[in-house]
Amino acid sequence: MESFTTSEVARLLGLSPTQVRSQARAGFLTPERGPRNDYRFSFQDLVLLRTARELARAQVRPGRIRNALRDLARQLPADCSLSGIRITAEARRVLVHDGAHSWNPESGQLQIEFATLELPTTRALGVPPTIAASTRTAEDWFEHALELELLDPNGANHAYAQALALDPSFWDAHVNLGRLLQLGGQTPDAIEHYSVALRGGTSDPTAAFNLGTALEERGEWAQAVGAYRHALRLDPQFGDAHFNLARLYEQLGRRTAALRHLKSYRQLNQS
Repeated sequence: MESFTTSEVARLLGLSPTQVRSQARAGFLTPERGPRNDYRFSFQDLVLLRTARELARAQVRPGRIRNALRDLARQLPADCSLSGIRITAEARRVLVHDGAHSWNPESGQLQIEFATLELPTTRALGVPPTIAASTRTAEDWFEHALELELLDPNGANHAYAQALALDPSFWDAHVNLGRLLQLGGQTPDAIEHYSVALRGGTSDPTAAFNLGTALEERGEWAQAVGAYRHALRLDPQFGDAHFNLARLYEQLGRRTAALRHLKSYRQLNQS
């Protein structure tokens, strides 16, 4: 298994070697020891370190980050890959999403995902749902959906569907609806919406990036690599696409390609 030294990790993630060693002692990483008793980090460790940094930026307390990631490390099987897992902050809590469920690793409590409506996919976009008797345009429905996302995700789904009923080529609505469907565990429908936007010629790299994350959830790594590469063709400065590509390349045994994208990610985060 390929590994990274403390200095490599520090350079790639923009941390000091002291910070890396401190996190290694926090209990949520599983570094091995090299011939000189130095730390050797796996790519899984690298992903967790980056996650800890992003959670800190989301103002999650350091103690909570350490506890949550430590609990997560105990909960996951030893051979479990992080490729299909997302770790996010919500109201300064840590939540783990595996595509089917969301849970708080500190309490182990499952989070109830919002229910979703029956929504149009690419096969049914020609049959619009019933539209409320109003004069709202597709843009009006889109703006309304944006307002609803945090407080009423179910209502946001419906509003995006209304926008698409009025304008099936509203690519931003496809991308946003796909994201909500993906968060709700409806990954196949999310993939369809991202794909519609990309086939329609959207220049928004988020469509390709989100498609990559959805394909990863399904274990379709080769297709996910293609999606992330598409995102980078649309926006070579898309740092998260570089990072996810590096992670996938590492798991596919292509370490040179992984390091190249990690270097690009690091350079972008220095600018």
